[in-house]
Amino acid sequence: MSEDKNIAQDYIDIFNDHRATIEHSCGKEVNAQREAAYKLFAEAGFPDSKDEDYRYTKVASYFSDNYGLDLAGKTAVADTLKGFSCSVPDIDAHTIYLINGWYYTESAIKDLPEGVILCSFSEASKKHPELFAKYYNQKAKESSDSTVHLNTMLAQDGIFFYVPKNVQMNKPVQLINVLSANVDMLSSQRSLIIVEDFAKAQILICDHTLTNHSFTANHVREIFVGNNAFFEYYLIENQHNKVNQVISSFIHQEANSNVHSSVVTLHNGNTRNNTFVTLAGENSNSELYGMAITDKQQHLDNFTEIDHAVPNCTSTELFKNVLDDTSTGAFKGRIIVRPDAQRTEAYQTNKNICLTPHAYINTRPQLEIYADDVKCSHGATVGQLDEEALFYMQARGISPEEARMLLMFAFTHEVIDQVRLESLKERLKTLVEKRLRGEISKCTGCAMCG
Repeated sequence: MSEDKNIAQDYIDIFNDHRATIEHSCGKEVNAQREAAYKLFAEAGFPDSKDEDYRYTKVASYFSDNYGLDLAGKTAVADTLKGFSCSVPDIDAHTIYLINGWYYTESAIKDLPEGVILCSFSEASKKHPELFAKYYNQKAKESSDSTVHLNTMLAQDGIFFYVPKNVQMNKPVQLINVLSANVDMLSSQRSLIIVEDFAKAQILICDHTLTNHSFTANHVREIFVGNNAFFEYYLIENQHNKVNQVISSFIHQEANSNVHSSVVTLHNGNTRNNTFVTLAGENSNSELYGMAITDKQQHLDNFTEIDHAVPNCTSTELFKNVLDDTSTGAFKGRIIVRPDAQRTEAYQTNKNICLTPHAYINTRPQLEIYADDVKCSHGATVGQLDEEALFYMQARGISPEEARMLLMFAFTHEVIDQVRLESLKERLKTLVEKRLRGEISKCTGCAMCG
């Protein structure tokens, strides 16, 4: 048996040995999906280099350590958060916490608009079975990615966020994800977000590590955005070098909906971000932005797929990466335009700067167009800092180090500038500048190691 199959078998055995404990956490609509996910994962195992979508990322290695699993949620206690502060100055948000994937009940929000539900995923699966029957795993189960099925098999908690029809939330939700343990830990987190017709919501997810142990986080988020609804999704990844992270986000949009997504990776060991968007209703619009800074031996892989399933929809993608030292990266963006999806507009751009001869990135933008009345484009660049611009700045008295930093900051600014939460935008400018200067850019109480 190959090493990858041995790793997969370990998780199959964990599920078989602890299935009763895993299922005890959730309602029947969640548990009903586990068996099919188990069979899919057992048959496929982890993706390997033969899988074109994982050609540049050995994801099985992310799960290879002898990780502990917090099957009872015992770490989700107040002591974990002592001395920790996730700082986005001046943000006015509903703030909740997850600790190793478990909802921290003491952070529950009391002053939500009428009808809005923001709570533990496991709790909601028992209290709102009709919503779970309608939405849960409806998009994720269609995935060919076995890490998604592993999550469906093992996940016990996360968040449930429901915004009913016509409700316009005037404050964003800030979800603070914390990894903290006294042993190496696997976190399997599941989130279900539903924004109904004519509703509006924003969510900011901040990832942090508080201890120096190794972690693998395997998260799946399903997001459903109704007719004429508006949703903003921000993800800030800022964890230490012994964190492996796989996040799969499934976004389903109905007619006239608008979705904005910004994913910023400031610091991580190994990162795989999957974003799947289905434009299922006419005149829907989706915007995906991403920016990453990597150094040392870090690895980043961003995979996106936007499915234009109906006519008259638009999508925009812009991903930028700065790679230093011996860090590596990959970007694969796929746009699918279905045969009936006439009058589609879809634009995709990936730009990368490699600061050393040893840093590299593989980029593969793709268009699959089966309609003839479309406006679509894609492009990718990989290069170094502009030597002429560096010379020009140094000739005017700017030091070489400052000139490099200013050019890198200008390069990343195009993505940061798309952030619509002003307080978050200003915070990101500070964190990115510190990161580009080689300083530690972290929140109070976070661990940065390796």
